[in-house]
Amino acid sequence: MVRLPFLSSTRSVPEAAKVPRHIAIIMDGNGRWARKRLLPRVAGHAKGVDSLREVIRTCLDRGVEYLTVFAFSSENWRRPKDEVSFLMQLFVKSLKAEIERIHRNNIRLRVVGDLERFDKPLVDLIRDAEAQTAGNTAMNLTICANYGGRWDIMQAIGKMMTAAPGVPGAFAEEDLVPHLALSFSPEPDLFIRTGGEQRISNFLLWQLAYSELYFTDKLWPEFGEAALDEAISSYQQRERRFGRTSEQLVSDKSDPSDHA
Repeated sequence: MVRLPFLSSTRSVPEAAKVPRHIAIIMDGNGRWARKRLLPRVAGHAKGVDSLREVIRTCLDRGVEYLTVFAFSSENWRRPKDEVSFLMQLFVKSLKAEIERIHRNNIRLRVVGDLERFDKPLVDLIRDAEAQTAGNTAMNLTICANYGGRWDIMQAIGKMMTAAPGVPGAFAEEDLVPHLALSFSPEPDLFIRTGGEQRISNFLLWQLAYSELYFTDKLWPEFGEAALDEAISSYQQRERRFGRTSEQLVSDKSDPSDHA
């Protein structure tokens, strides 16, 4: 059996910290923000980079250890070609502009997803940024690009079966998890989606099993420090039972052995 680097919410009870250890965000509403201002959709995406910068800074200040954002899904290729082209250019521009700031703030950057569809210069830029920040320890920033939750599970299954051929039917959760794209991080404590939609949209399907879900009508370019604090405050009001009863939670908190 492969030893999991972090506790699985379906196999054990992770610690429910006051500040989410891991926050995952679908940054939705860029196009609608631009349309409301009679601007082209791409203007919203550009403005959204400012919001991401502020959210990264706020997470760092609040002690969040892992921040994962959905930048480009495997389904986003269906968008108009000019918008997809702009998003690719914005990705390159933002990486070049922000990597020094990220590195200076001791943040480790990873980009996960099926990167084979991206142009080689973008992939090289991603790999260079990952290598430059590999030793950083203040926070882990993960950008999901050309990522889909089903893709993640399927690619993990393929890697698992390659690593342990000839044992059909003998696999367990512990065998699959190390091959998932975010195997290096704990499961998200808090999932945030901006823009008013209340869907997971093929994002971290495995990892969100017991995450607290938070939906807001704020469009992503409007989402900043105050809005993130509201989401964290909502999380702090939640009762994270992980399958247990409320009575069990009270009993566990009163058990002095828990604090030994």
